[in-house]
Amino acid sequence: MTGLVIIAFLLDLLVGDPYSWPHPIKIIGNFIDWFQKSFTQTKNEKERYRWGIVLWFVTVLGSGAVTYLILRLGFLVHPLLGNLCYIYLAYTTLAIKSLSSEGQKVYQKLVNESLKSARQQVAMIVGRDTNELTKEEITKATIETIAENTSDGVIAPLLCLFIGGPTLAMMYKAVNTLDSMVGYVTPKYRAIGWFSAKMDDLWNFLPARMTWLYLLVATKFLQLNTSNALRVGKRDCRNHKSPNSGYPEAVVAGALGIQLGGTHLYHGVEIYKPTIGVPLRSPQPKDILTTNALLYTTAVLSLIVFSVLSIVINNYLL
Repeated sequence: MTGLVIIAFLLDLLVGDPYSWPHPIKIIGNFIDWFQKSFTQTKNEKERYRWGIVLWFVTVLGSGAVTYLILRLGFLVHPLLGNLCYIYLAYTTLAIKSLSSEGQKVYQKLVNESLKSARQQVAMIVGRDTNELTKEEITKATIETIAENTSDGVIAPLLCLFIGGPTLAMMYKAVNTLDSMVGYVTPKYRAIGWFSAKMDDLWNFLPARMTWLYLLVATKFLQLNTSNALRVGKRDCRNHKSPNSGYPEAVVAGALGIQLGGTHLYHGVEIYKPTIGVPLRSPQPKDILTTNALLYTTAVLSLIVFSVLSIVINNYLL
């Protein structure tokens, strides 16, 4: 199925995620919203923890089961239909162009429009409160999001596709979507999202570290500051409340020579975060474009490595 994954990858590069197209992640997000409204409104803290665990298992296993059934039915009807279902479902788990496009939109707002419009645009891709962010803070927030999601939106689902096809990749996207929607330490989500946050940490452990390596290689291809990326990447990769997000962010911060991280407001609550990187200079909007270049280079590198490994394992080791 390596060829089908490559086609899905190319499809994502070409068209991204048009808002009007049906998308499984939207369905997963709507289900999570419905579940919260229906079952997690209790004021009993222990019950909210229990419902949070139920939410995770129902969402993740349900996403995998539905994906498996769609593929199974598709291949039963006709191999061509099965392949088309495989490609489309695989494509929806990748977010290379959409992530790049969102970063590009923030860049355009920063350069060509008002600070207010840039705040509104960056609010589309970050969880922190954006109403009071400065131009520099908007730039840093965008860079952090692209860097972190190079792992969450590209390397991790791509790795899952090569290991377990769209079924495993869709389960991963459910894990990731749960974390992005309920995995906060604020009073509203602390209980319901605790299990989702922990599972997201577990599922992203390996992909985050692989992304660290791919990003480091990408800095060399793009002639960025690879030595500083390595130095900061090794020193600051754990300077994050998440055990995984600091890995890609540290390499990017080092490659750009800027400082990321720091304390921000989330849902009105101030959340402390360590800083990452040495501020050799102030972040500039153009750094968003450089981070996008790192995203694309890392994505292509990972596709090549995963494809070669898949071919070798399937043809010579199995």
